[in-house]
Amino acid sequence: MRLFECGSLVPGCEWHTRADNDAEIVRRVVDHMRETHGETVIRENMIDNIKARITDESKAA
Repeated sequence: MRLFECGSLVPGCEWHTRADNDAEIVRRVVDHMRETHGETVIRENMIDNIKARITDESKAA
């Protein structure tokens, strides 16, 4: 299971998501960034930053 914790990208945000693959996590994070943080444009470097912060949940514990 893969894990993304938004606080690793947006300090203070406690939102997180888990999925079997990185593509699903990126999709969920992009939705979260738009809905919660008001991001209207998600640039390629933001996607790179999201991917860099996805961890294997077994290693995060």
